[in-house]
Amino acid sequence: MFLKKLSLNNFKNYEEAELKFSDKINCFVGNNGAGKTNILDAIYYLSFCKSYFNSVDTQNIKHNTDFFAIHGNYHNHDNSADKVSCIQKRQTKKVFKLNSSAYSRLADHIGTFPLVMISPYDRDLINDGSELRRKYIDGVISQFDKVYLNELLSYNKVLLQRNILLKQMFDGRYFDKTALEIWNDGLITHGDIIFEKRKEFLSSFNPLFEEYYNLLSGSKEKVKIRYNSQLHDFGLKELLASSTDKDRVTRYTTSGIHKDDLIFTIDDHPVKKFGSQGQQKTFVIAIKLAQFEFTRRIKSYKPILLFDDIFDKLDDNRVMQIIELVSENNFGQVFITDTQQHRIEKIFTTVSIDHRIFTVEDGIVKKVSSD
Repeated sequence: MFLKKLSLNNFKNYEEAELKFSDKINCFVGNNGAGKTNILDAIYYLSFCKSYFNSVDTQNIKHNTDFFAIHGNYHNHDNSADKVSCIQKRQTKKVFKLNSSAYSRLADHIGTFPLVMISPYDRDLINDGSELRRKYIDGVISQFDKVYLNELLSYNKVLLQRNILLKQMFDGRYFDKTALEIWNDGLITHGDIIFEKRKEFLSSFNPLFEEYYNLLSGSKEKVKIRYNSQLHDFGLKELLASSTDKDRVTRYTTSGIHKDDLIFTIDDHPVKKFGSQGQQKTFVIAIKLAQFEFTRRIKSYKPILLFDDIFDKLDDNRVMQIIELVSENNFGQVFITDTQQHRIEKIFTTVSIDHRIFTVEDGIVKKVSSD
């Protein structure tokens, strides 16, 4: 599967652009702020129905215009073709289409065109709070498991209603145990399934992650991703019952799979505290490459891979190592942004693979090289 053509109208700093891509490696070079990352974000939109960077769709409309439109033409692994369109008008609901047929539920599109994004913001996985790590694992599993996605959506709906009830009871100074237990049953039904699927996923994912980290680092350290959940020690029914008094005071649900976390360690120590900048960067790149490989094995075809400005602060040998890795047959179409054109051009004097290089300046994209 690969993206053949991308068309943009009024998306971020692009008034209009139409790009045709290599089915292997495509590079966008230019200064910071030129719009390189916006191209990758448009490609991300076509897979996930949303921006990687800005959750408010209308803020991605070019200033002084009324809408944005993103269109992508795909060549699929079975030699079929698809067109995906995303259109957002101001003060109007987003329209997302597959072959001119609009989705009634965006969740139905997730996983159709699997994609992995690697960005400098991925360091936030290490340094930010648990919510971001939960969103990450949810996003990965949802690309290949529709049951998981539906259970997650249902769990979050029940959680919202339980929290509303807790606030109402606090404000009204009353307690309705029966009403609370109705929402408890929903959390248990959906939460148990989510917990088991997360646990199963990480059991299979960890060996791949460790393999890629060792490949990138030269096997210098021992790394691990540990699944931290209250449900390892107690059933959700028991947890909800024991935390009822606390929930009544805090006015929200303090126990459940929405409190899960991923613990990242290097040589049995937290990466956040003991990992150098280089180790942290290698850690998150290895996570994303493992995500790619895991998804490829599940889907039996290759996801699209996006590298957004990840070569900064990496030495030339590490950069070459990554390029050589993604040039192998296990990888499919790759998109790369970089500020240094000479670095990109130098890479392809050593690595022989079909590629296209584009320059980006103030929202204008030009193809400068084809191989």
